[in-house]
Amino acid sequence: MYSGFMSTPDRLIESTRELLWERGYVGTSPKAILERAGAGQGSMYHHFRGKPDLALAAIRRTAEEMLAAAEAVLDAPGSPYERVEAYLRRERDVLRGCPVGRLTMDPDVIASDELRAPVDEALARLRGRLAAVVEEGVRQGQFASTLDSGEIASTILATVQGGYVLARASGSPAAFDTAVRGLLALLAPGDGLVREGRR
Repeated sequence: MYSGFMSTPDRLIESTRELLWERGYVGTSPKAILERAGAGQGSMYHHFRGKPDLALAAIRRTAEEMLAAAEAVLDAPGSPYERVEAYLRRERDVLRGCPVGRLTMDPDVIASDELRAPVDEALARLRGRLAAVVEEGVRQGQFASTLDSGEIASTILATVQGGYVLARASGSPAAFDTAVRGLLALLAPGDGLVREGRR
């Protein structure tokens, strides 16, 4: 399943990431992790202190990948609106949902300060990056000067995460696409509500 060049710790982390997404923390047993990783019986405890330690490494990697994918789009050339649009429209497996967003619905992850911390930090960093792009648009006159960039960044993030929920509930990515189109219409320079300064 994994590349022969992948180290045992990496295989363990990758298998844990996938299982957390599919089954949640409780459903991710050490046995399932080892089987999926193709690793020997004592591998987990040789490389990690146990399941919580391995889960933390997996959650951190998932959070880092989400941020890297978002920043690649938000740091690309284009106007602030175009970069926000590219972020909202980038290719996603909508029906699987967001691996970081899904962790926020896992009671065992949320109950643990240690496991929750990288999730909270990743979402906060993403909000900050989105806010910086919106602020750039305000400075350029693309968005209304009355705009609160932090509020709009939270709205963008909420649209994405809420869009995943609506799509999964309906069994169709159409609900996600509709939410994205609605937000982009509000943000559109020149004729959106944001540009006119109405909130």
